[in-house]
Amino acid sequence: MRLTTKGRFAVTAMIDLALRQGNGPVTLSAISERQEISLSYLEQLFGKLRRHQIVESVRGPGGGYNLARKAADVSVADIIIAVDEPLDATQCGGKENCHSATHPGGPRCMTHDLWSTLNEKMVEYLDSVSLQDLVDQQKEHKLAETRSAEKQSVVVMHRPQAAA
Repeated sequence: MRLTTKGRFAVTAMIDLALRQGNGPVTLSAISERQEISLSYLEQLFGKLRRHQIVESVRGPGGGYNLARKAADVSVADIIIAVDEPLDATQCGGKENCHSATHPGGPRCMTHDLWSTLNEKMVEYLDSVSLQDLVDQQKEHKLAETRSAEKQSVVVMHRPQAAA
């Protein structure tokens, strides 16, 4: 089980968008360039995000996308679910016919409850992380990088003092 690029790209694009809120609508072409995600792929993802009222589109010159609600009110689970990303660790997709997908009502595997519980924990965790949390995390990383770069670029030079 793993999160596909659909979910990863949607979350990445949403962080990019949220980081730029307050500066007007953000274009998908700008997100595409910064994050190296195909523009056509972003168009598909943002269509789904718009239908789930996570983003809103602004048409015309200077148009693009804005968040439809506050970043603190959007969870990572909201984003992943909006783009139809399956969060399922079970082999059967929750149908409990783990041994044979071709036989509905077949027996479930011995580890079904384990994987079902993992599903619940994943959704619970992703629901506890807001888009604002991720934005704040990115801002902290940028600040730390800036501080580190400033320390590395400071050159202290001393002139020999003339003897008195």
